[in-house]
Order: sequence, then structure tokens, then C-alpha cells
Amino acid sequence: MTNHTADRRIKNRFPASCLQVQLHERGFFSRGRPPVTVTCLDMNRYGMAVLCPRPVDAGVRLMLDIKGKYINESGIGAQAIACQPFQAGYRISLQFAYCLDKNAYTRSMDNALSRIEGFYNRYAS
Repeated sequence: MTNHTADRRIKNRFPASCLQVQLHERGFFSRGRPPVTVTCLDMNRYGMAVLCPRPVDAGVRLMLDIKGKYINESGIGAQAIACQPFQAGYRISLQFAYCLDKNAYTRSMDNALSRIEGFYNRYAS
């Protein structure tokens, strides 16, 4: 990973490997592709990095279901920003859809992701 990725972030990301994340690809060409369980590497309210067993092209729209202690959020829109080989799979950098498109913004989604970020921020310190 190069430093330019970290430099363009608005906020630091926090380790969140205990989050359970289910990734669903959206769009015409992804129909019939089964959802895949991925490992969350880190996250903040704007995006997330995950370890995925299969590659996902940059620009692909995704839906995420996130579960963890005190957390159960489904249908979180995201977009793959980058994908590179990492460990036994692929590291995929995701940006949440509500940050990419003002029409996708909802206060409830912002609040939910802020709450998740706050939970992991407390444990990262």
C-alpha cells in the first residue's frame, strides 16, 4: 500500500476485524454472483478496507451487511475504489455510497456508520 491512499483520507481508519461483513455485488453483470463473506481490515464513517477471497473491480457498486457486537446494519451502499492482491486474497478499498453521491445520503445511514466508527475508535485508543 502506498502512502497516497492514507494521505487522501479525511479521517483515520480504525481496526475492526471482529466485524462480520457480507458483500453483495450490484449491477447487471453481477447477477447470480453469490454474496461473499469478507474480513473487515479497518473502517471509518466514510469507507472500509476488506480482505476478500475474490477480486472486485474498481467502480463496482456493492451492498454490505455489517454485524458485530451491538451492530446490525444491512443494505449499506458502497463502491470499490481499489483492489490489490493481499495475503490469501484481495484487499478491497471501499467508499460508502452516501459519501459519493449526495442523493444517496441519509441521516440514518450517517448516524449508523458514525456509531460503528465511534465504537471501534474507543477500542483503538
